Amino acid sequence: MEFTELEKIRFDKAQQMRAEGVEPYPTRTEVNSTTAEAIRKFEAAEAAGSQETLTAVLGGRLRAIRLMGKLAFAHIEDGSGRIQLFMRVNELGEAELQRFKELFDIGDFIQAGGEIIRTRTGEVSLLVREFKMLAKAITPLPAAKDEVVDGQVVRHATLADPETRYRQRYADLAVNEEVRKIFRTRAKVVSAIRDFLDEKGFLEVETPILQPIYGGAAAKPFVTFHNQLKQQIYLRISFELYLKRLTVGGFDRVYEIGRDFRNEGVSFKHNPEFTQLEFYWAYADYLQVMKLTEEMVAYVLDKVVGTRKVVYDGKELDFTPPWKRVNLRQSLIDRAEIDINEHPTAESLENAMQAMGMKFKPGEARGKLIGQLLEEYVEPTLVQPTFMYDYPRDISPLAKNKPGDPNTVERFEGFVNGMELCNAFTELNDPMEQEKRFLEMGREYEAEDEERHPMDEDYLRAMSYGMPPQGGFGMGIDRLVMVLTGQKNIREVLLFPHLRERED
Repeated sequence: MEFTELEKIRFDKAQQMRAEGVEPYPTRTEVNSTTAEAIRKFEAAEAAGSQETLTAVLGGRLRAIRLMGKLAFAHIEDGSGRIQLFMRVNELGEAELQRFKELFDIGDFIQAGGEIIRTRTGEVSLLVREFKMLAKAITPLPAAKDEVVDGQVVRHATLADPETRYRQRYADLAVNEEVRKIFRTRAKVVSAIRDFLDEKGFLEVETPILQPIYGGAAAKPFVTFHNQLKQQIYLRISFELYLKRLTVGGFDRVYEIGRDFRNEGVSFKHNPEFTQLEFYWAYADYLQVMKLTEEMVAYVLDKVVGTRKVVYDGKELDFTPPWKRVNLRQSLIDRAEIDINEHPTAESLENAMQAMGMKFKPGEARGKLIGQLLEEYVEPTLVQPTFMYDYPRDISPLAKNKPGDPNTVERFEGFVNGMELCNAFTELNDPMEQEKRFLEMGREYEAEDEERHPMDEDYLRAMSYGMPPQGGFGMGIDRLVMVLTGQKNIREVLLFPHLRERED
């Protein structure tokens, strides 16, 4: 490793400790409490009027150090919070206090034992009687910087550069409490979703990540190779087809929360790997799933945020059921002044879009052209939580037709602030119709088109055993967390987002 001058000074301190017979990275610790537990126990004893001395051995990262002659004050932080260390020559002796002053730096992990007290300034603190190094920090953590602007001191945030924060998330988490809050919220969101679905009788399952045939979504997969089996396989783009196989096997309500992988572009709302929830509910349809979705999101907000209204991108969003509902065809009539039922072919729709002055790729399938119209004219207007429902059949190969309307399927998508949050169908369970849809996709879409759904003969075989009617649902966990934490970029809610290689 190559060290900067400051890192070399810290490294030399670690070497000095070893020379004195003290290991700067010991194997064992004697930590017996978190900082929050120690403070809570002390305050409870204090409130009860107890005179009992409360002792603790705490561990954490040094966040601040103040040296004052025969005294030293420091703050350590663990995963539960912070506490002040009160260090005096009376308890430690001059040699030990001097060793702390010379060898310990902000960023080091330290163990300290002693009594919990309240100092004259009123702060609950640990009166230190012994301490030891747990891990010497060779590289200093980034610190907040002060700048005088027009006679005023302006404090710049600690480690504010997004590129550095994403590449060194460990440092970002270590110095930015607000970032840690985001990921605590994320964990609570996932936990609340599990609680909700478990209470509704759904069974959590796990399905393959490596699949011989990808499917269940319109996306380009990542491809890999199994050396032993000499078989090309794919990282899954969806759980859908495997979860629906389980409904054939007798599990009426199943869900999975896990990673999907899509070999597509990166944007403020797209990452090549992302976390998704999917559930399948036998004997239900998309209207019942719509209602359950409203209930589930409201439950999550109640548990995690404490209110069903959140401010996102400067707008107050109200997730209180029922959400607004808009018909897809009517939305295009209202917003783009185009009726897709009057344009049953891609060629007809191309001509209409050309007359509107829209740019598009010639030869695209009709479904992709409709998607472009929605993206440009309708989706940006869906600010409050909204369900857009009844989609064209040719962009929904796994959804069931609306009765009496062979060109429309029972599908909805949920939108928030113009961003798709979830997607759901009344699931197609006719194996012959499903095979016909797969064949149509193969004819209408080019071989390399990410919207093309491959033929999955085993899935058709599963359907032929009899698949119960059901409603299916998928939601991006990352996007929900973005909204609940006020983040405008998906990278802010992913611990380790995918980034380009550094050119340097």
